[in-house]
Amino acid sequence: MSEKQEWASPGALGLAGFGLTTVLLNIHNAGLFEIPTVTFCLGFFYGGLIQLLAGLIDGKRGDIFGLTAFTSYGAFWIALALAMVFSWLGIAEVTPVELGYAMFFWGLFTLYMTIGSFKVSKFAIPTVFVTLTILFFLLSAGFFVLDATGSPIVLRIAGAEGIFCGLSAMYSSAAIVLNTHLGKRVLPL
Repeated sequence: MSEKQEWASPGALGLAGFGLTTVLLNIHNAGLFEIPTVTFCLGFFYGGLIQLLAGLIDGKRGDIFGLTAFTSYGAFWIALALAMVFSWLGIAEVTPVELGYAMFFWGLFTLYMTIGSFKVSKFAIPTVFVTLTILFFLLSAGFFVLDATGSPIVLRIAGAEGIFCGLSAMYSSAAIVLNTHLGKRVLPL
């Protein structure tokens, strides 16, 4: 008989996919480049598909938090990338008001996920979720302000905060990989 092998934790992979694509999108939101084509391609595959797979692996391992977080944010990235492609192709328009409402409700979802994140680690993972909650509410406000006034100032602020959020996820991924691979605490979580 063969031994049943347990799946490795996909947390580091999911956090890397989330972190990298979040940093790239928020460099755009901060106003540092205009058309984020590569960002949305990476968002679809690395932020979307990879997180979706990480969530399914967490589900297989019995981790409801990882299942819910990674599959949800993976689906978010896939949907956002597709919406942008549809908009660029002229198939459908994505309006600032629509994005404002979407970001608001993703903020609510992230708020209750933030509470659960404190069970995952004491600092690193909650930092990702707290900053992501703030990011979604800033983006919501930013899209509503953009629609009402044409000013991107709140989106620029959200972009700066989003870069920090994405970097905190990349740090968390690095800590999980290095601590696990080296068998000792190299980076605190």
